[in-house]
Amino acid sequence: MTMLDTHAAALRAEAAIEPDAPHTGEVQKETQIIAIYGKGGSGKSFALSNLSYMLAQQGKRVLLIGCDPKSDTTSLLFAGKACPTIIETSSAKKLAGEEVRIEDVCFQRDGVFAMELGGPEVGRGCGGRGIIHGFELLEKLGFHDWGFDYVLLDFLGDVVCGGFGLPIARDMCQKVIVVGSNDLQSLYVANNVCKAVEYFRKMGGNVGVAGMIINKDDGTGEAQAFANAVDIPVLCAIPADEDIRRKSANYQIIGKPGGQWGSLFAELASNVASAPPRQPTPLDQDGLLGLFSPEDTGGNVELVPATQADMRGGSFEQRPSLEVVYDEV
Repeated sequence: MTMLDTHAAALRAEAAIEPDAPHTGEVQKETQIIAIYGKGGSGKSFALSNLSYMLAQQGKRVLLIGCDPKSDTTSLLFAGKACPTIIETSSAKKLAGEEVRIEDVCFQRDGVFAMELGGPEVGRGCGGRGIIHGFELLEKLGFHDWGFDYVLLDFLGDVVCGGFGLPIARDMCQKVIVVGSNDLQSLYVANNVCKAVEYFRKMGGNVGVAGMIINKDDGTGEAQAFANAVDIPVLCAIPADEDIRRKSANYQIIGKPGGQWGSLFAELASNVASAPPRQPTPLDQDGLLGLFSPEDTGGNVELVPATQADMRGGSFEQRPSLEVVYDEV
């Protein structure tokens, strides 16, 4: 067996491993576990870092877990410093014959506890499988006994493979929040998340969508129209403001009590805490496009079927089939 065959066999064996069963023991403390989904670049990490900071300043125990392979969820919280991820730390510890400790992967700032699951290098593993492995390790470290008031999970909504849908598929969270802007691509992702929630509810799941955070709101209204159409509330609209953009780019927390934007994130914290999970009504593609003017999306283009002549760049004559047709007996 070649090295390539051995590697392929190892990957198949890893892919065949079923995740551990969900925790079914006694709940030590009522914790709101909230999964936040959005398109890459939609501002999930920005919103979550400031939300978690505000919640902690309000006296809540908050755990922020980055579940995006880019591992950038906690970068704003820690002023640009990168956390050692659970995936890379686990691999290094395994090679050294050591166990992962909580102090290896979890860090804190002003009352917010935070960690990054991380992901594999390009072409060297499945990001979704990495998410599953990360949560299995968290359970071994005592996740269900930590007793936080809030656990916020930052998930990349662009990716649809299994591990990224874990909180929805396995009822690991009570509710989902989507992040989007007034652009088609981020709303497409938000709509897909709503579809996933509905799919798993039909299979017996209990997770619902608590609402939407509109980021970089320029006032054009498409994100608000989307929220109305799928029947979820807008928890907060963060304006497209140059001061916010500049401070975020410089890794500054703006969700501080008493600050210029403190009341905005205090409102968001209150709405996140109280918003119940709801059953959304996802849109089809035409419904999604209908939120925008045809000039913005090219929605006035009609589908024109191609013919065989078109495919050949000229004329086309139907030829008799070469199939042998036998006379009926």
